[in-house]
Amino acid sequence: MSESLEIVVKTDPGMVRGHNEDAVLANPNLGLAILADGMGGYNAGEVASGMATTLLASELESAFAATPPHAIDPASGKSYAHAYLRDKIAVTNRAIHHASETQAQYAGMGTTLVAALFHSDQVTVAHIGDSRLYRLRGGELSVITRDHSLLQEQIDSGLISADEARFSLNKNLVTRAIGVDPEVDAEIHDYAVLPGDIYLLCSDGLNDMVEDDEIRLTLQMLAANLDLAATQLIQMANDNGGRDNVSVILVKVLRAFPAGRDGWPSMFAWFKAR
Repeated sequence: MSESLEIVVKTDPGMVRGHNEDAVLANPNLGLAILADGMGGYNAGEVASGMATTLLASELESAFAATPPHAIDPASGKSYAHAYLRDKIAVTNRAIHHASETQAQYAGMGTTLVAALFHSDQVTVAHIGDSRLYRLRGGELSVITRDHSLLQEQIDSGLISADEARFSLNKNLVTRAIGVDPEVDAEIHDYAVLPGDIYLLCSDGLNDMVEDDEIRLTLQMLAANLDLAATQLIQMANDNGGRDNVSVILVKVLRAFPAGRDGWPSMFAWFKAR
């Protein structure tokens, strides 16, 4: 997969916050990118987001040692990528919730999550909360995820418009988060992938501070230099006030990776030999 995808990961505390509660992780060999935006007092947000990224990645790696993600789960008729993301997010949620319940310094901690798993010319996307995944294709920027937030519910119900939402005081009120309750409902979907696509995973520290059209123009102009594009996006958020931590993961699809030719058979053999 590392030959089919170019991945850049960057995070920054922003201009206001004293510490960074975002966590980012990418594994090019697995075609996996995970971003989490933690919440909680003291350093609890950092703990929640760090647990979410590292534990989920570890759980998925172990799962794929037995069955590659593009294989079809007979129980659901969907790929194992779908099943494993749902199951391992549930495991991660229970671990964070348990830590929150049993350790006073972590009481009430939680985190958003957005994860993208690339396999067999598609990407399986799981998200909880208001961290986002965007796709740039043919000059058009699309928001692939839909925020789990009070603000999004107000937009969906027609109480406010998308333009009015930009000035709302409810921007950071999420309706789903990992670790807050014993169970969590992750939203998971599959999307076709094309060579030339650029995918952006980000915390709300980016999209709250930078307009979507500015994000689009930046990705278009700097598509040939993902590292510079990621740096520029963070700089734009900070130039506009940087009121929150800002994190980005950029994934560019370099070539097709159909099932059987996306590196998974060899990866599977490597796991079995370990």
